[in-house]
Amino acid sequence: MQDGLYVALSSQIALERRLNTIADNVANASTVGFRATGVKFEDVVSGLGQDAVSFASAGDTYLSAKSGSLRETGNPFDFAIQGNAWFGIETPVGTVMTRDGRFSMLDTGQLVTIEGYPVLDAGGAPLQLDPRNGPPQSGADGVLRQDGQLVGAIGLFDFEPGPNFTRFGNSGIVPAGQPEPVVDRIDIGVAQGFLEDSNVNPMLEMTRLIAVQRAFENIAAAMRSTEQTFGNAIQTLGSKT
Repeated sequence: MQDGLYVALSSQIALERRLNTIADNVANASTVGFRATGVKFEDVVSGLGQDAVSFASAGDTYLSAKSGSLRETGNPFDFAIQGNAWFGIETPVGTVMTRDGRFSMLDTGQLVTIEGYPVLDAGGAPLQLDPRNGPPQSGADGVLRQDGQLVGAIGLFDFEPGPNFTRFGNSGIVPAGQPEPVVDRIDIGVAQGFLEDSNVNPMLEMTRLIAVQRAFENIAAAMRSTEQTFGNAIQTLGSKT
């Protein structure tokens, strides 16, 4: 009987984690470049044979690989990635991967994110433009030109987020290893004057949120019923001694 309580408790812990990820997804449904978080659960079996009991694991988070839709802005400092790659930015915690391409140029010519973090080229160095020549023109490969002169290239990187990844800000991901520059890939490119919207489907996430809340409430009711049965059994056995 106590095993049933422990199984129900493990389910509630798993559902709470799923609830938190769904809430985070919904909160970032309009965040540029945001990719939704999912949770993968597994059975944890304790004991053997007839004594085996299956518990729900706390779950491992993973990052959705689905791209968001592209939205045209016409801003020459807005960039969106077409394909499976990431921008690299320099932050206080090191290199961070992001799909948020809202960039701008400082008076010094440095290309930075909306938060002021330097944008990196394929070699991992901050991109430096000529502040006297205005906005750059980008090719589909991310190569930047000003007044027809080559001034650099936006770095595109590939990395594996892995389970239980770490976010930075809203749409940034801290890579566990060293990101690999993407070169000579016809399936990956840059679209200037566009931004990638969040890949979160708000209606789907709200449906999942309702389902998780109901499951949580049902498990709580089952736990109360089990506790009451357990208490009645103790009371009955005690009255016979």
